[in-house]
Amino acid sequence: MAEESSETNLQSLDLLPSALLATIMTKLDVPSICSLASTCRTFNTCSSQILSFLPNFHLLDIAPSMDLLIPLLPPNPHLRSLKVDCNRLDDSSIGYLLRPSLHELSLHNCADFSGMLLAEVGGRCKDLRSLYLSSVADKRGRSIHVSDLEELLSGCTQLETLILMFDVSIFPRHNFARFWTLASANLAYLEIGYIASVMVTELLTPSVGPHQPPNHIQPPVFPSIKKLCLSVDYITDTMVSAISRSLISLTHLDLRDAPIIEPTVTFDLTNAGLQQINQHGKLKHLSLIRSQEFVATYFKRVNDLGLLLMADRCSSMESICLGGFCRVTDTGFKTILHSCSSLFKLRVSHGTQLTDLIFHDMHATSLSLTHVSLRWCNLITNLAVVRLASNADLTVLDLRDCRSLGDESLRAISSLSKLKTLLLDGSDISDVGLSYLKNRVINSLSSLSVRGCKRLTDKCISSLFDGTCNQELQELDLSNLPNLSDASVLLLARSRVHILELRMRQCPLIGDTSVMALASMQVDEDRWHGSRLRLLDLYNCGGITQLAFRWLRKPYFPRLRWLGVTGSVNRDMVDALARSKPFLHVAFRGEELGTDQWDNSEDMYMHDYEEVDELEQLLLEYDYESDDEEMEDVEIAAGLLE
Repeated sequence: MAEESSETNLQSLDLLPSALLATIMTKLDVPSICSLASTCRTFNTCSSQILSFLPNFHLLDIAPSMDLLIPLLPPNPHLRSLKVDCNRLDDSSIGYLLRPSLHELSLHNCADFSGMLLAEVGGRCKDLRSLYLSSVADKRGRSIHVSDLEELLSGCTQLETLILMFDVSIFPRHNFARFWTLASANLAYLEIGYIASVMVTELLTPSVGPHQPPNHIQPPVFPSIKKLCLSVDYITDTMVSAISRSLISLTHLDLRDAPIIEPTVTFDLTNAGLQQINQHGKLKHLSLIRSQEFVATYFKRVNDLGLLLMADRCSSMESICLGGFCRVTDTGFKTILHSCSSLFKLRVSHGTQLTDLIFHDMHATSLSLTHVSLRWCNLITNLAVVRLASNADLTVLDLRDCRSLGDESLRAISSLSKLKTLLLDGSDISDVGLSYLKNRVINSLSSLSVRGCKRLTDKCISSLFDGTCNQELQELDLSNLPNLSDASVLLLARSRVHILELRMRQCPLIGDTSVMALASMQVDEDRWHGSRLRLLDLYNCGGITQLAFRWLRKPYFPRLRWLGVTGSVNRDMVDALARSKPFLHVAFRGEELGTDQWDNSEDMYMHDYEEVDELEQLLLEYDYESDDEEMEDVEIAAGLLE
């Protein structure tokens, strides 16, 4: 009967007009279309047809080779948006990727491309409105010439968004600014992965030409820029002044530096530089971050007076992020809170003098904060969190490395029913404290991190889930918990939490049993998945042996795209696993998963995941294990979860 019903359904699909099916399928993304294509002949035929007039082609969750991309990306005069991970592509694919019809182009991980990519984009994609390029020519032997940048800027005259996530300081300084005068007058958003601060200053303050009078007024280089995001060697007064003076329409300014030596006063930010910010009064979002990536250095020439001077011009700010202001005390930070009545996002990192007093009289303000981050603010205690919890609309709370926080802070957080992201790395919380979240907060959380909270044990999982399923939680970080064992993972699997990212790196008691439980994790009553996991980090987990690698192979973990393991366990098995799952990124040197070198975000690793397991099945022919062996594995897994 079931077979007859299935045949009837297939026949009914054949009766539907192909135009109707095509109209429906054009509403889907590429992975979903490929999922449908693998279900029946009717959908397969329709999928092949609509790929020829699909307006958007987005495939970032896997890195296809040219052979795999060709059947999915046929000639298409209607294509407007193309987003591809180019990790397996090179210059030979340029002519195939670049289409004259494109308005949006996003090419990630272009390490094997040369500067020809920039020149060809300018020559072939004249109507581009948005361009994103990352890691261009990062591979040894590849190079970019300034003429390639010139071709790009002169060719794409309609650009509104330009994001170049690579090092542009390789270009010669003497004519760098001149080429940017060719940039589109419509450019509203510019982001650069790395550039020297002196090049930024020269770019925004062009010199007077040899045949022009001394009082000649130069037209602005970027007359329409509203959003500027730069990673530089040093944030300096001179650069900040040039940005504030030249970009008259600026509403969003994001500057980040990572000095390799302690900056001198000439190459540093001072109170005078802060006073120059927002000269035109339009700034809504400000981020000034000094990274500790190379040396432990801070903005030592800025104090409370600098923030007081800046606050006078920043009353309309909605988002402020300050990192590395070690001489600013509660007085300076409170000035921001009391001056910016529209503020909803506050991020402070490495605030070494920030204490509970910053939120002492918060009730006297009209603020309604939704996003608060106080990372590496070691003087913050439970009292600050209690006062902060008066903001009932908080959705993101980042308290990583605030080591004085304990269970009382979690009791206060338990009242925040709208909280989506909670990061508590390195705090002094216990299993009892986490249990406070179970009644209200855990049901709204999509991301939770308790990395390095040494007092937590297996009971933390039962404290949070207790056999119930949280439909929202997608990211969970349990790394560096010395008392976490396989028993906690078994309970997590039984709870059927819909986790997409699970990090358990450097947990000495986590072993093969955890991998087996996750491989057989059920999400609903009718289907047993090899779990929904997209990311699994097991680096330096003490109990992982060769047995675990059997459960990491096909058909288990069909959606897994990032895996962290210790390569020294068995390098041959790691290599074999990578070969058997070519779309799986296997990291075995301890690197953090889900990020790349141009990811400047200090937030939790978040991605908008797409369903691509069926896509992988469509593109590759699997070599499945024998049915008997597979059934044996399933029976073992079922016994674990009983």
